[in-house]
Amino acid sequence: MTTKANISIGQMMSYWLRRAFDKAVLWLYCKAFGLLLALFLCLPNRKRMSHDNGIAATGTVRIVDDPSFPEHDFFEPGRVFPVRIRHASATFLDDAMNCIRSMSIKFADTEFDSPFDIEMNTGQTSLFWSAVSFLKFAKMRREKYGIEYRNFNRRYPDGLKGSMEAGRRHASSFHNLRYYCKTPFLYVGRDGLKRYAKYRVMPADGAPETGIDPNPSVWDQCNQRILPHETRGRNYLKHEYEDRVAREGARYLMQIQTHPAAEGEDPEVFNNMVVWDEAAHPWQDLAIIDIDETLDWRDSTMTAFSVNNMPKTLGVIPAQSIFDYNSLNYMRANTEIARKARLLSYKLFGMVPPIPDNENRNVSDWGV
Repeated sequence: MTTKANISIGQMMSYWLRRAFDKAVLWLYCKAFGLLLALFLCLPNRKRMSHDNGIAATGTVRIVDDPSFPEHDFFEPGRVFPVRIRHASATFLDDAMNCIRSMSIKFADTEFDSPFDIEMNTGQTSLFWSAVSFLKFAKMRREKYGIEYRNFNRRYPDGLKGSMEAGRRHASSFHNLRYYCKTPFLYVGRDGLKRYAKYRVMPADGAPETGIDPNPSVWDQCNQRILPHETRGRNYLKHEYEDRVAREGARYLMQIQTHPAAEGEDPEVFNNMVVWDEAAHPWQDLAIIDIDETLDWRDSTMTAFSVNNMPKTLGVIPAQSIFDYNSLNYMRANTEIARKARLLSYKLFGMVPPIPDNENRNVSDWGV
């Protein structure tokens, strides 16, 4: 005879087995994806997964003196770190194309190891929202001279909206753009309360953002090619940034949003396609970043960032499945083999050459 207790125990066992299975699938997906990247992209082609077209720079980062965000031992008021940043364009090697632009920050002047890394892109929303959506995004990529995500954009309108939100054409500088970390991270402060956090960076002087198309069409977004009669060179953003830093330096304001964790949390809190309400989650000043030197091509290429470079109290939020919004950061944390393969490729085959100024327009590879 079946009792309520037996049914309850059976249901609990089924629930935990499903969870364990989902986590195992997520782990296998991420490890397999990282291995495939290592074997077929990073090692033979000496490439990053994306964002090959970049420039790194160094300086200092200083936590604000009078923070209004919840107290945290790592973000001690007035604390100063050396910093290394890297600006880049994804995924093409031509600054004049309509590309997503990025800013990655390392609270150390090193090639990799640091106490805190954060990676950000332009736009407040993303092109994909989970591990499985990212894998579909990668699978449906069909690059042909500046047109690559037409199939994905047709099938996933939200991804197209994120692409329109994030693309920047004819930006005048990497410095005046706004960069967002869209998938939240853990934040456990001195009070021991669990929160979630998002980060953004902007120019400290509040300079207007450039490169935004106020009325993009679907085709314009699919077509990332340089415009006819383009006069800007393939490296114009990197050259402008080198000149700016040499002339006056570059100063940024880093800010944070926090959200208190709750029992039975709405999963949409973690959805990087959803912008947090600023009335409920005001942006609060976190740090000032002062950049005073750009790095050469070799040092910029050797610089790498990881979501694993964080204190545990600021780290990746656990994910439950490939459909979980937090699976994006979980995937990033579990594909370190791809970075290691890229660095190994330089030892085996030599460093990739600098990007030529005005050759091979509208492509994402060298020598095409």
